[in-house]
Amino acid sequence: MDRLHTRALPRLVIAGLSGDAGKTLVSVALAVIFRDRDVPVCAFKKGPDYIDAAWLTWATGHPARNLDTYLMGGDLARRSFVEHATGDGVNIIEGNRGVYDGGDARGTHSTAQLAKLLGAPVVLVVDGAKVTRTAAACVLGCQALDPDVRFAGVILNRVSGSRHERVLREAIEATCELPVLGAIPRSDARLLPGRHLGLVTPEEHPETAELGRQLRIAAQSLDVDRLLAMARQAPMVEGPALDGPVPHGEPDSAVVPVRIGFLLDSAFTFYYPENLEALECAGARLVPISALTSAELPADLDALYIGGGFPETHAAALSSNAPFLSSLRRAAERGLPIYAECGGLMLLSRALWWQQRKYPMAGVLPFDVEMLATPHGHGYTQLVVDGPNPFFAEGTALKGHEFHYSRALAGPDSVPTACAVVRGTGCFAGRDAVVVHQTLASYTHLHALATPQWATGVMGAARRFSGSR
Repeated sequence: MDRLHTRALPRLVIAGLSGDAGKTLVSVALAVIFRDRDVPVCAFKKGPDYIDAAWLTWATGHPARNLDTYLMGGDLARRSFVEHATGDGVNIIEGNRGVYDGGDARGTHSTAQLAKLLGAPVVLVVDGAKVTRTAAACVLGCQALDPDVRFAGVILNRVSGSRHERVLREAIEATCELPVLGAIPRSDARLLPGRHLGLVTPEEHPETAELGRQLRIAAQSLDVDRLLAMARQAPMVEGPALDGPVPHGEPDSAVVPVRIGFLLDSAFTFYYPENLEALECAGARLVPISALTSAELPADLDALYIGGGFPETHAAALSSNAPFLSSLRRAAERGLPIYAECGGLMLLSRALWWQQRKYPMAGVLPFDVEMLATPHGHGYTQLVVDGPNPFFAEGTALKGHEFHYSRALAGPDSVPTACAVVRGTGCFAGRDAVVVHQTLASYTHLHALATPQWATGVMGAARRFSGSR
């Protein structure tokens, strides 16, 4: 059993009344301002998310960690926070959706539940567009719904001038007895532009230096000193003694390391840091590879990991890199273990249909993929492995998540799959995890802390392939 101890970890949860309230804008802006003041800052994202976490990573200069009580359970989520939080500065935990929105009507796995788990004060971001005193009623309702959630203050977003701010501020402070800690003015242009799946990624943003300047301007009204003081007043947090890293792999220094490539460029950015760390912890040497600029895969790889991203917005560039696609197909045919998630599945398909155009892809999987105008799969997934594959034992239960606008243009009976879908959409009706050669391609994203079998399976396949060579 882990020994428990307590630590002083200054922290704030940035929550909202709904999705698109401005939580990421406020979280990123605060991180930029804290760094300008030489205050160490670490950031965390509640729930499964790559893009918001990428912006938090950009703003803080440190990998942002996801805290997902559904996937990893409360104890492991808290342990991950304690392991990676800073005790010298401030820790920003960005919520998701509305503060009480969870997996059911009780708000299970909500931002509010995570705040209580971590004993963190909550700063509520309120969208002020086209509302005044009604905003106070919404804040008051949040306070009354669960008295155990500690609301520390409010930040107003999309405020239309000084009078609008004054009325909102007076209404909230008088009715709710909460301080308004700043007001971000309404802007005709979004500082963090969005598209399908959410925000544009930092790697695709046209000018991050200019964005930093605009964020500093937007954050001028924020009471940073008071926010920092509130974070430092957070109670001690209890967690396991930090005698070692959060367990997410099986270190084995007695074996020769294997080389595992992973695609990393502006088309493929969806990787949880814990997944890459788990492979390294288990003895892998990671090799970053660009699908956009590399002429071919390195010949000495023992396995390949292709995460998600936006292959559709890079479809022309990916398709035009025919030598790389050919080398990827040849590697799969000779039995290189390839683990692919979502965008990786799209890259491995025969062709990607995007905006009424066809873009040839690697052709490892025997079907095309098309992009739709609305999400085809969105939410948590549960799979049961029930077929042969290179990575998981049959009977293994997997918990993950999916968010994809694409779908495979094939029937479930025409392509071998390894997993039954208990919850979610997957590749086909009731099926996920297409298996071809030693390749497994799935729409489900897995987190290594929640699914330690993932790193074990990838490493086992890599070592078998290395030994066969």
